[in-house]
Amino acid sequence: QVQLVESGGGLVQAGGSLRLSCAASGSTFSINTIGWYRQAPGKQRELVASISNGGSTNYADSVKGRFTISRDNAKNTVYLQMNSLEPGDTAVYYCSAHKEYYRGNVHLIENRYWGQGTQVTVSS
Repeated sequence: QVQLVESGGGLVQAGGSLRLSCAASGSTFSINTIGWYRQAPGKQRELVASISNGGSTNYADSVKGRFTISRDNAKNTVYLQMNSLEPGDTAVYYCSAHKEYYRGNVHLIENRYWGQGTQVTVSS
């Protein structure tokens, strides 16, 4: 089992910044990617950004150039620096950890874990 503890959410005005943290503990050897997802009221949960053990990153188009994901391997912690926040970024942000790999051409994900979520509210 992997435990994920998130922190850093809150209320900020448009144009402001927040930094989210996700600390992983437990069987972290069973995962190789940590990401942030968000879910706004009435919408599906969507990927915001992810980072692999090797440091490869992936971003949603809507946050490219504004958000930066990074990790501190010594602390097993992943950060999401969010700048130039917009009201459309308002959502509950969830940290997620999993193992992903390819078997031939098939992309597989297993050992999915979720944090409890942290609210980010951006006022206009």
